[in-house]
Amino acid sequence: MKGSQLVQIFWIFVFSVGYAQQGSFVSVENLSFLEGMTCDVLNATRIYPGQFISKDFGSNNTGGTLIRPGGKDAYPAFWIRDYAMSLETGFVSREEQLHMLLLTASTQCDQSWITQGGSLVPAGAIADHIRIDDSKPIYFPGTYSYEKQGTSAWGTLPPYCDQFYFIHMAYYYVIHFGDNKILLKNVNGTKLIDRLKSAFHTPPVNEKNHIVCATNAIRGVDFGFRDAQVITGNLCFPSILKYRAAKELSELLQLAEYNDSKKYMEIALNIKFSLPKMFMDKRGMLLASTGKSSQPDVWSTALAVYLGILEGEDMKKASLVLANAYHEGTLSNKGNIRHILTTDDYNDKTAWEISMSAKNRYQNGAYWGTPTGWVCYAINQVDPKSAKALADEFIEDLKANDYRKGGDFGAPYECFNSSDYRQNPIYLTTVACPLIVFRKMSK
Repeated sequence: MKGSQLVQIFWIFVFSVGYAQQGSFVSVENLSFLEGMTCDVLNATRIYPGQFISKDFGSNNTGGTLIRPGGKDAYPAFWIRDYAMSLETGFVSREEQLHMLLLTASTQCDQSWITQGGSLVPAGAIADHIRIDDSKPIYFPGTYSYEKQGTSAWGTLPPYCDQFYFIHMAYYYVIHFGDNKILLKNVNGTKLIDRLKSAFHTPPVNEKNHIVCATNAIRGVDFGFRDAQVITGNLCFPSILKYRAAKELSELLQLAEYNDSKKYMEIALNIKFSLPKMFMDKRGMLLASTGKSSQPDVWSTALAVYLGILEGEDMKKASLVLANAYHEGTLSNKGNIRHILTTDDYNDKTAWEISMSAKNRYQNGAYWGTPTGWVCYAINQVDPKSAKALADEFIEDLKANDYRKGGDFGAPYECFNSSDYRQNPIYLTTVACPLIVFRKMSK
């Protein structure tokens, strides 16, 4: 039995016993099912050293295990954000975490350059995904080609979220394993802690409040789970990620005995103060942006509640909007969540204002399990009964369509809409992200 599998079994035992004793937000049976499925999905997403994937993508030559976004043929590379979003499951061993952290650090851009398509890779940028065969960083969505990456369709800058997820990877590793020394490790001649600082300051910001921003001409994808949309102006979701990253970086700087940790806590507080004033609409929903696609954003609203950015009356308003939308049937489908409420679609032809996807497909109106935990957490603040019902719907759908049954079954899917549209089976964040939240809610 591999060491990583022993780690997974240990965590399943610890959490299952703990929640059986304390009483769970979801039933012990459902939580156990979700933990077991997440563990199996994560195993299916592992690419072991030397493992051959296909003629197109070759073997894993990076020197360690990689975790891709999904099983089967979905996304055969190492995606930073999907991995970082799944870390808190506790199912990734220390050795695996260290390898992926240092691989990510080693592919950080150290010299700005312009792609053949005319996009800029700025110094400090973190890859969107990394090839398994030659470890080349692909900084932009939409391709696996190092030479052809970076066209305006996917932004003139790399996605903004990966820089902040890189910090989360390092934070989780250091805190979880108590390895402060790794922060001072030289990676291609630069200490890891300095690489984290460089990454933090790479996405452009509004100088007044540190909110991440984009223009029509200079734009990066705000968050990789909607990279097929054009979103400009001041940006909500990556600013939420930056808030968390600022707090984590502040703590890491203290551990590394740097003297500027206070600066990053001040940035976090500035974002927390500015975000609801800039993005919250009259109902209590946070808008995705202040420019193009400035629409009420379910994912941003729920995550801001979950991370404690929205508090007091702002939190109650936001949570009530989501709870009411759940009752009205405009939020979810079988426990999975839309990016935008059906009542907030831009028009009858598209959910987002500008999208590469057809309406009600992929990121433009399909339903995703990734944010279900955040939404349940938010609804639970004002309507625990509905939060539990939403979580139960989510798990019951996973049971009904469990990929382990074989045949045409494929849950957890990346997203779906109707019986004839289900995309990418055995998708990791669909189960990992809700599991992380459900555990916390069950304590």
